Amino acid sequence: MKDLFQKCYEPGGYFSVLREMRDRYFVMPKIGGSPDRVMTFEGQPVIQWTLNNYLGLANRPELIQAAAEAAARWGVGAPMGSRFLTGNTDLHEELERRLARFVGKESAVLFNYGYLGVLGTVQALVDKGDAVVIDSLAHASMMDAAFAVREMIPFRHNDLEALEKALQRATRDRAGGVLVMLEGVYGMSGDLADLPGIIPIAKRYGARVFLDDAHGLGSIGPNGRGTGHKHGMQDEVDVYFSTFAKSFAAIGGFSAVADPVAEYLRYNVRTQIFAKSLPLIVVEVLLKTLEIIESEPQLYNKLWENTRKLQDGLRNEGFNLGNTQSAITPVYLPSDDPYFAMKIVRTMRADKGIFISAVTHPVVPKGIVLCRLVPTAAHTDEDIERTIQAFTEIRDQFKFKAAAASG
Repeated sequence: MKDLFQKCYEPGGYFSVLREMRDRYFVMPKIGGSPDRVMTFEGQPVIQWTLNNYLGLANRPELIQAAAEAAARWGVGAPMGSRFLTGNTDLHEELERRLARFVGKESAVLFNYGYLGVLGTVQALVDKGDAVVIDSLAHASMMDAAFAVREMIPFRHNDLEALEKALQRATRDRAGGVLVMLEGVYGMSGDLADLPGIIPIAKRYGARVFLDDAHGLGSIGPNGRGTGHKHGMQDEVDVYFSTFAKSFAAIGGFSAVADPVAEYLRYNVRTQIFAKSLPLIVVEVLLKTLEIIESEPQLYNKLWENTRKLQDGLRNEGFNLGNTQSAITPVYLPSDDPYFAMKIVRTMRADKGIFISAVTHPVVPKGIVLCRLVPTAAHTDEDIERTIQAFTEIRDQFKFKAAAASG
């Protein structure tokens, strides 16, 4: 019999080369300071482009004060126990009501983590005999939820013909139901789900639509109300899911649904029934965060002002940003050198004072490196100009041309 731990001593698994190096530069880097446009890395200040802090709220004084006051009021652990037993409070229910109103749904259900919220919601709703049809570029949490279902059918990203074929397969001789799973904003490429094309097809086959709008809430649609509202189709989204780890700069997530569905989830989501309740420190901060987002639309406007400046500036210098329709700014660079991404990242961080990350195959096709930048409302014009200049300098240094975007 093979030793279960044998693989731990051998090459293989995710990021095998970096694991063998015990790398802490490209994987698990230690970034100093509170989350902001400028932080420290290896003792040097760097302009930070890797945090999904879209509205720049991560270090807002009002939120820090709200956390301190909540800690003084409740301690760090309250409420103890799960929501199902001893962890429910008026504040949890108030946050759910306000979130539901903000995103235009009847009711909302809180989760401690976005990842567990996706898993729990899907596993509660999809039974034996049901099927999941899922966009091939969906987030790992959505894939993991779908893998747990007896039948999971992926379709090519945003491809309506492929979706129709997947739904034909999913509904053929099936007594159960079908759930179509999409991201509102795709986290690597930055493009949006084709809701105007996808939803009518899904409805034609009687399928329900699950939209994970982790990157859309706060950054897309009127005053950041999300991708469904941007397309005027929020009523057609059956499960609107989002997280607090991006624009809300906190932790946790929620599913917003029709009220009877929300009540069913409260009684059936295992990842919440058997988990401790979201701490009141976080709940109070989230209530204050939502108040800021609703009352300060200038944050959303500033995010998009900075996004346009960064993306227009990079495109004007000849860089390929693919099909992004969001603040997510993917810069596609060409190289067949497996260590090219490391060279680019190290040069940007160490020599240019620009903190970026990069991904390679299999996330993108072979021969392409994707540098993913996230502008926020906190970035300055100088940050943007310095970053565009740094990209032009590494282009000249490494002598590359624009790469084709990942499909």
